[in-house]
Amino acid sequence: MAIGYVALVLHAHLPFVRHPESDYVLEEEWLYEAITETYIPLLKVFEGLKRDGIDFKITMSMTPPLVSMLRDPLLQERYDQHLSKLEELIELESERYLQHGHLRYLAEHYATEFNEARHVWEKYNGDLVTAFQEYQQSNNLEIITCGATHGYLPLMKMYPQAVWAQIQVACEHYTETFGQPPKGIWLPECAYYEGLERMLADAGLRYFLTDGHGILYARPRPRFGTYAPIFTETGVAAFGRDQESSQQVWSSEVGYPGAAEYREFYKDLGWEAEYEYIKPYIMPNGQRKNIGIKYHKITGRGLGLSDKALYDPYWAKEKAAEHAANFMYNREKQTEHLHGIMGRPPIIISPYDAELFGHWWYEGPWFIDYLFRKSWYDQGTYQMTHLADYLRDNPYQQVCRPSQSSWGYKGFHEYWLNDTNAWIYAHLHKAAERMIELSRFEPADELQWKALNQAARELLLAQSSDWAFIMRTGTMVPYAVRRTRSHLMRFNKLYEDIKIGKVDSGWLEKVELMDNIFPNINYRVYRPV
Repeated sequence: MAIGYVALVLHAHLPFVRHPESDYVLEEEWLYEAITETYIPLLKVFEGLKRDGIDFKITMSMTPPLVSMLRDPLLQERYDQHLSKLEELIELESERYLQHGHLRYLAEHYATEFNEARHVWEKYNGDLVTAFQEYQQSNNLEIITCGATHGYLPLMKMYPQAVWAQIQVACEHYTETFGQPPKGIWLPECAYYEGLERMLADAGLRYFLTDGHGILYARPRPRFGTYAPIFTETGVAAFGRDQESSQQVWSSEVGYPGAAEYREFYKDLGWEAEYEYIKPYIMPNGQRKNIGIKYHKITGRGLGLSDKALYDPYWAKEKAAEHAANFMYNREKQTEHLHGIMGRPPIIISPYDAELFGHWWYEGPWFIDYLFRKSWYDQGTYQMTHLADYLRDNPYQQVCRPSQSSWGYKGFHEYWLNDTNAWIYAHLHKAAERMIELSRFEPADELQWKALNQAARELLLAQSSDWAFIMRTGTMVPYAVRRTRSHLMRFNKLYEDIKIGKVDSGWLEKVELMDNIFPNINYRVYRPV
């Protein structure tokens, strides 16, 4: 009999990036890369586990922006074209390296990967949401929700209606997508503030995830730390991240992804191939970009990119199996130790961004596959679970008030509020005030109704925490600034047009086409309760 639980939780999220007004926008490829390198590989892992009779359990958020993009016909068509270009390029690479054994081996490896991605893509007619839903229906996967557009909730708490809209719109979108209400929510950036649990309860949610110190500094101090959930006074449970297991996977310095055998992310064919050869596969303006075909391994610390050795998937897969065995061993010992102290089965919560597995850490899906197989066959100390099953089987927990927290730098709000991005909040707060004002407005006709709903969409899109995050990281900053400004400008135009009773129908139609998320939104969600 197992004496504890391990819960692997993946957060699948990308900001809403969709540009029908343009033939090519580089940022749309964030989705295409994640489909090829993360979402399809995860589905292949799930399919293999199910085929081999392994009753795996995993929790995974699928945020409303991601679900909306995965189900968008325009983006599905563009991904199909993106994959076709990869298939075409790797065929050229296979021919190019006929006389180079190792590079031909690598080109054939990628050719097989792209062929398998094509097979999964066509099997589900481009609808990967339905593919993941199949595993929810078999109770292997528990899909949870997130904020409607991943808004950073503690920085909008002075406008409770804005927080409520992020939660309620997400729950309604989830129900429309999956045919049932969500049980749990991955709080955007795992960011919690006291009182938020009341809105979660009102929305019908049963649990949320936060960072470990949100539990450790709860009042009263939880007896079992992060190794048991706590119930808030509303009855909503809070699960806290386990630092030990998280660091083993997250950290490229002391964690698994930094192993010398693994693929080097920063050495890509798009930057290294001869220009005229690679030109048809980079940006239309001729600028180079990452293609996703990478021939080198990390090799060793301190080496420059020019010193990297050629990658070998065989040995990388062996290393992933070794790391999965190490992770399992550590969780066994951790479980035994905790059970001895607690006198009850602990639960170890191991949450990660889904895109770490496959995109940033190419071998990540292999690691997950080996971890589930080894946990199923090679140990009996812990049981892998998803969070809904755990709460069903363990309905009695300590009641506490969690502490304000996030999983960002220093554990609070600094990463999303600093000198690189503080300027956005005055505008977001003013827009929230105006949206609450508009929520009391009764439309005179269908055009005003559409304008009011579009105003709600524009505010939600402007609130995405991704834009503040990007401004802080210093990568793709002009795009994040442009997106924030464009949504706020559209919102303010809609506000002014509604107030004077003159909505520009032609302009509104164009904006509805571009920002088409949440087609069934009702602007009255912003009305004060």
